[in-house]
Order: sequence, then structure tokens, then C-alpha cells
Amino acid sequence: MKQQVEKLKRQDSVFWIVGLLTLAFALITLLSLIVDMAMTGWPRISSEFFMNFPSRFPEKAGILSAWVGSLCVVFVTAFLAIPLGIASGVYLEEYSKKNIWTKIIEVNILNLAGIPSITYGLMALGFFVYHLKLGQSIITAGMTLGLLVLPIIIVTTREAIRTIPAHIREASYSLGATKWQTTWNHILPYSSGGILTGVVIALSRAIGETAPLITVGALTFIAFLPTAPVMATPPYVSAQWLLDPYTVMPIQMFNWVSRPQEEFHVNAAAAGLVLLSMTLILNATAIFIRYRFRKKYKW
Repeated sequence: MKQQVEKLKRQDSVFWIVGLLTLAFALITLLSLIVDMAMTGWPRISSEFFMNFPSRFPEKAGILSAWVGSLCVVFVTAFLAIPLGIASGVYLEEYSKKNIWTKIIEVNILNLAGIPSITYGLMALGFFVYHLKLGQSIITAGMTLGLLVLPIIIVTTREAIRTIPAHIREASYSLGATKWQTTWNHILPYSSGGILTGVVIALSRAIGETAPLITVGALTFIAFLPTAPVMATPPYVSAQWLLDPYTVMPIQMFNWVSRPQEEFHVNAAAAGLVLLSMTLILNATAIFIRYRFRKKYKW
């Protein structure tokens, strides 16, 4: 018995060492790639780089249309996916009956969360572009990425709600609150930290997606901005920008990397540094939100 215990301890030590070495190797590799990209692209970062359109002259090329397009697409994605995802997660966890149909829906949602993004692009190409005739537009890209991140938001919403202790619901019901009042006034506030964390992580994935947007017709070179949503003349607000063509940061990087000139590769590294910074800011925001809400709502 003692020998068996010693053997298990040795195996545990070996597993711990192998896991630590693997983690160290992965972190060192990732850090070296980030440092190399930063050293290559940092000299190119300037106000002109953010405010210039793409150009065939690398020293004049910028990412204005790319980062504006990324913000427009992510805005549409958030507008469509966040309310629908949170509402679906709340319904499945709080209101739906636990039967065979609910289990089928849950399994399909989990499967959709793991489907390659190119599959969503092909589906959007057939339905949004060809069937609904929305064309190669911002709204098509936003709806495509919305479908891509929707399962993630649903799953994280359900997991956040499951962490709420049962006694909070019981206390609310004992005071005469309805199910909706309990959900709105207690369940959602207490689980909002986890829900918002999942939302921010989902959007950080959407902002870096390329394959589905290429499939639905994102342009690799564009030297103009979408139509302004606010006008100086009646009706003062325009939705034309939703139907305008676009490009995004990852596609602009792909365009520059495919060029043979070394100067364009430097531009791609600078754009990658900007995109990485945007993603890290979103993830840091998710961590901050989770910390603040956990500190605010305690049970």
C-alpha cells in the first residue's frame, strides 16, 4: 500500500513538472511573438496611421477605414446578440420546462458554440446575402458575427445564473414577489458580473474574426468611410451606413501581409498591435466588471 502511494506521488510530481514546463513553453512562445510584433510595428504607430486610408504607398497607408469598419460591425453584433443572448439564457434557465425538448435545445446551443466560424460565413452568404438580398454590407457582417457569438452569450448567461444560491430566490418568493420580479430585481443583478464578462469576451472574439467576413464579402481595400449616421438635414438620422460596404482590421492586416514589400509587413504588424491592444482592453474590462460586481453583490 505504501509503495502504491509513493508511486502515485511520483506520478503526480511528474505531471506537475510536465504541466509547468508546457505552460512555460506556451507563454514564452506567445510572449516572443508579441514582442517581435511590437518591435516591428511600434515605430509605425502614429496619429497619421489611425487617420489615413489604405494606400498603395506603404508610408502613407493607414487603418482609418479598417478600425471604423470594425467598430461599426461590432456595434451591430452587440446590438443584435446581447439582448437576444441574455434573454435566451434567462428563459432556458428560469422559465423553460426541463424536458426532452429543452435538452435538445441545450445540446444544440453547446454544439453551435464549437462550430468553426467559416460555417457561419457560408450560412450567412446563402441566407443574408443571396436570400434576403442584403448584399456585402455592415448589417450582414454584424448579423453573421451575432450568430457566431450568440451561443457563447447564452451559455455564459446560464452559467452565471446557476451560481446564484437558491435561498435568494426563496427569500424573494417568501415576500410575495413574482417570478419576473425575482428574476429582474435579484437574479439578474447578482449574476450581471458573470453575464457581462461573457458578453465582453464574446465581443473580443467577434472583433478578431476574419473567415466569416471574407465569406460574406468584406472588402480587402476600401478608401472611404460608411455613411454618417447623423445628418445636418432632415430626417437627421440615417441608417444607410448599415448597407454600406466595409472592411475590418484583420482583413486589412491580411491584405498587407500578402504584399511582397517589407514596408507593408511593418504596417500589418502595427495593425496587429492595435488589434491586440483592443482585445486586451476588452478582456481587462471583463475582469474589472467581474471584480466590481462581485464586490458590489455579495451573498
